[in-house]
Amino acid sequence: MRWMPGASPFSPADVARKDFYKTTAELRLMVAPGLATLASLDAVRAVIRPGLTTLELNEVADAAIRAHGGVSNFQMVPGYRHTVCASVNDEVVHGIPGDRVIQPGDIVSIDSGADVGGWSGDSAMTIVVPDPARPELVAARQRLSDVTEGSMWRGIAQLAVARHLNEIGAAIEDYVESQGDFGILTDYIGHGIGRSMHEEPPVFNYRVRARGPEVKPGLVVAIEPMVTAGGIDTVIADDGWTVATVDGSMAAHWEHSVAVHRGGIWVLTAADGGASMLLPLGITPMPIP
Repeated sequence: MRWMPGASPFSPADVARKDFYKTTAELRLMVAPGLATLASLDAVRAVIRPGLTTLELNEVADAAIRAHGGVSNFQMVPGYRHTVCASVNDEVVHGIPGDRVIQPGDIVSIDSGADVGGWSGDSAMTIVVPDPARPELVAARQRLSDVTEGSMWRGIAQLAVARHLNEIGAAIEDYVESQGDFGILTDYIGHGIGRSMHEEPPVFNYRVRARGPEVKPGLVVAIEPMVTAGGIDTVIADDGWTVATVDGSMAAHWEHSVAVHRGGIWVLTAADGGASMLLPLGITPMPIP
């Protein structure tokens, strides 16, 4: 979600819900769309290889969502008709699937979302396509992806202990800065999620002065750092959607939807609730009761 009202292809009307704390019953209803979203990304991960087009990846994701009883919530965004966003190399987010052919060494970010029963899931991953001929390039791009993913998990871990939401951005920024010379996009941020894919509150990936809303049971947010290997300035392509770096630097995007409940947190878009990544960080996720 872009942090400039009126400037994003995602309409400000999509970020309208004020009562963003959910009941326990509503949190339970968000489990199914989270798992359908996960299935779509798992399906893409299983098939992605050189020679496939980004549109073919889109169709694989769509079939997985439908097999789980859902529909794409990306297609509910006015003007967008695809199931995923597929952003390649210097494209950061909102890349439109089409006839672009995946090449060896590409760094590909896939962002997907599912609606099941009127509730939304939203998640993203970045994959570096193998290229035996260019191991150093692949390693550098994998490092970028790993740092971005690691910052996301630090943000999720902070959510488990935070008193206010904007502590997440500080944790993400601290981790990214500790890993080297990377850029954190500031124009594009995370968001609340529920009946709509994009709801309040905004979830920053960097320090801000305001504390943000209270972290308490019923809060559900999509935490999604977008990190580059260079500058953070971006440009929107002529298609009106695809966001790319101005300096041509590579980019990565990772995202999970996370619920806060009375027993702790649960990553709705991870099969194990995030346990495999959070336990080493000292956080034990708990299923929604």
